[in-house]
Amino acid sequence: MLNSLADAPWFSIARLLRPQGRRGELLAEPLSDLPGIFTAQREVFLAEVGASLPLPGTASLRIEDHWFPSGKNAGRVVLRLSGCDSISAAEALAGRTLLIASNDLPPLDPGAFFVGDLIGCTLWDSAASGSFVPPRPVGTVTGVEFLTTPDGRTRLQDAAPLLSVEDHAGADPILIPFVRAWIDAVDIPARRIIMRLPEGLLPPGTPPT
Repeated sequence: MLNSLADAPWFSIARLLRPQGRRGELLAEPLSDLPGIFTAQREVFLAEVGASLPLPGTASLRIEDHWFPSGKNAGRVVLRLSGCDSISAAEALAGRTLLIASNDLPPLDPGAFFVGDLIGCTLWDSAASGSFVPPRPVGTVTGVEFLTTPDGRTRLQDAAPLLSVEDHAGADPILIPFVRAWIDAVDIPARRIIMRLPEGLLPPGTPPT
């Protein structure tokens, strides 16, 4: 599961926090769990936090090395970027977001989806459907949540993401585990997710949308 639309021109991969070392290394908050996203020589671009486009007039950088620290910084990543070889240079970059061009993204593994592609899809429940009963619309996916360790820094890789689903009646969102075994189909172009939800998962009286 990733953190941006697959077809957006730019993709956010990390938020630079502060210098981490004497040779320009930077501690960063990863914004994607895509394997290989921090590979050496990948071209990256600086952006303001929350921006979807690179800063105008700035040259691209390249990732020279990276590693994942342990201890209090577990769940973060240390980056060494081209041209950043001192504490002062790292301080000048702190607070920026790193972007890459979407056409430079590594391929997705089978069954993986971009978070932004799931948001806006209608979730359908096929558990009660049969020959004459079509899947039941549950609501619209408005967000995706990930379970983390108690300190909030490290995602629990074995825990299924949670789809936040809202119906059209304005009720409180329902959290639906995005469990592969429950998925019948995901059709991103049609904005449709069909899942076979276990009995009792939906609140009693959940209205059709």
